[in-house]
Amino acid sequence: MADPDTHQQRMFAQYVLPEIEVLLRVAMSLTAQRADAEDLVQDTLLRAYRAVGRFDGRHPRAWLLTIMRHAEVSRRRQRRPRLLDDPDTELERLTPALDATPEELVVDTAFDEAVDAAFTALSLRDQQVVRLVHVDGLSYAEAAQVLDVPKGTVMSRLHRARKRIRNQLLATGLESQRGGP
Repeated sequence: MADPDTHQQRMFAQYVLPEIEVLLRVAMSLTAQRADAEDLVQDTLLRAYRAVGRFDGRHPRAWLLTIMRHAEVSRRRQRRPRLLDDPDTELERLTPALDATPEELVVDTAFDEAVDAAFTALSLRDQQVVRLVHVDGLSYAEAAQVLDVPKGTVMSRLHRARKRIRNQLLATGLESQRGGP
């Protein structure tokens, strides 16, 4: 009979390891900080390793995203209030990356700022849906799994968010210049 640890390792390699990149993208959209996202992925991987022996092999991404959602809920419950955090750490988190080329800094800055302002004006839950579907490339069903809402809710939130962004860009006059979101 095969060693249970070997079977567990084989299942982990087959079902979990190919999804690490997706897990990191989703974690980034949930946490907004790379270190927190990496911690969340690590926690998800540990939980998945412990449970992989009970996994039936169907829909590994949905299974892992469910584990990640539960891990993030647990992490948020344990986290102390942000008011007690070090303000210098928060300032570093908000500082933009300095590795952009001069062309990237100059070209389309007005449009980028308008899109960023329109995105920031969205509610947090609408921002999450836009990130999961348009940035992380998840399907509606996968985003619904991450957010623990029905697929139709994801679709309606995304529709409303796109409409709000489009209307705000139209109000600034920039939407017609770039072809819209």
